Amino acid sequence: METLQPKLRFPEFEGDWKLKKINDTIKSIDSGWSPQCEDYSSDINEWGVLKTTSVVWEGFNENENKKLPIKLKPKENIEVVANDILITRAGPTNRVGVSVHVDRVRPKLMLSDKLIRLRTNENYSSKFISILLSLENIKNQIVSKSSGLATSQTNISQNILLNVKLSVPLFEEQTKISNFLSSIDEKINLLKEKKTLLEEYKKGMMQKIFNQEIRFKDDDGNDFEDWEEKTISDLTNVIVGGTPSTSKETYWNGDIPWLSSGELNNGIVSVAKKSITKIGLKNSSAKLMKENTVLLAMTGATLGKMGFLTFESCGNQSIAGFEPNDSYFSKFLFYTLLYNQNLILSMAGGAAQQGINKASIESLLLIFPCIKEQTKIANFLSATDEKIALVVTQIEDTQEYKKGLLQQMFV
Repeated sequence: METLQPKLRFPEFEGDWKLKKINDTIKSIDSGWSPQCEDYSSDINEWGVLKTTSVVWEGFNENENKKLPIKLKPKENIEVVANDILITRAGPTNRVGVSVHVDRVRPKLMLSDKLIRLRTNENYSSKFISILLSLENIKNQIVSKSSGLATSQTNISQNILLNVKLSVPLFEEQTKISNFLSSIDEKINLLKEKKTLLEEYKKGMMQKIFNQEIRFKDDDGNDFEDWEEKTISDLTNVIVGGTPSTSKETYWNGDIPWLSSGELNNGIVSVAKKSITKIGLKNSSAKLMKENTVLLAMTGATLGKMGFLTFESCGNQSIAGFEPNDSYFSKFLFYTLLYNQNLILSMAGGAAQQGINKASIESLLLIFPCIKEQTKIANFLSATDEKIALVVTQIEDTQEYKKGLLQQMFV
C-alpha cells in the first residue's frame, strides 16, 4: 500500500498524511457579486469589489478593485478578511484556478462573482491549504475539470473545488510547514522591495545626471567642460541588421551569434538564442557588430527596447547597432539613449507597424559631456546596475530554493 509521506519532513513529525477532499477541510465556501461598478478603484473608506486580477500567484493585491456606486448597498457577508483563501473561477484557462491566501486586507472589499472564497475549519491551516492549491498536481486537478467551449473563457464550479483531493498532515505539521514557507516568501518580498528601491534610486539619479543637476568632477576635483550638442551620426556608426534565408539550412546553427529584437530588454545582452554561419552572414544583409555596441529595436513589439552588447554578434533587420567613435564611450551612449527612450519612441511612424528609420535616429540631437565625464557617469550607473542584477539573482535563487522545497515537502 502506498504511503502518504513527503520526502522532506521536520524530524518531530511521523506517520502518513491523510487524503481529504477540500470539502472536508472547510467551514464555508462563497461566491461573490459583480454589480456595475465605477471604472476606478475605491478609497480605503469606500466599498469596492475585487477584480480577478487581485488574485495572482505572486500574492493578493487589494488595489485591484472597482468602487461600488454609492446608490448600491454593500453585501457585508462577502467582505474579504484576513485568512480567506480566494480562487479565480472564470476567465481564460491560464487564469482559472489561481489561488491566493489573504494575509492582510483593508476593510470594505467584497468578492466578485468570478472569485470563490474558502474558509477552513479549526483542523486545517488556511495558509497550508492555500499552498496545497498552488501545487502543480492540484492545479491540474482543478483545470482538468473546468468547463467552457474555448480557452478564452473557462469556468470551475464550487462542486469541482469541493471534490478536489488533498494530502494533509495534522494541524501542528501544517502550521510548521506554512510558517517555514512564509518566512521564505518574506525573504523574497524583501528582496523585491530592495530591487524596487534600487531601480527608483537609479531612475532618480539618471534624471539628475542628464538634467545636469549633478555633475561629476575630474580626479583633481575640478569641473569638467560644458556638455555639447551632437547628433547620433556625429558620434557613432549606425548598423542595421538582416536575416539570412530561413529555408537555407547551411545559413544557420553556425559560430556567429544572431540576435532578434525580442532579446533586447533595456539591459546587458550576454547571450543569443540563435546563430548563423559565415556563408549565412555573407548571403544576407546582416553585419557583424563589435562587442560594446549599443543596440536598439527599430520595429516590432519591442520597439524602442535597447541593449548593450557584450560579444561580437549580428542581428535581424529590426535591430540597429551603434558603434561609437573614439571620442565617445559606448556604455555612456547606452545610458543616454535609455534616458531618452520616450523621445526615441516619439520618432516612430508607420500605420500598419510602427518603426523608426535609420535616417531619423542618425539625426537625433542630444547633449554629451567630454569622454572622461562620460566614463565616470557610465561607471557610476553600471555599479548600480550590478547591485540590481545581484538582487535579481538572489530573488531567482530563493524562488528556485522554494520550488525545490515544494516538490519535496508535500505528498
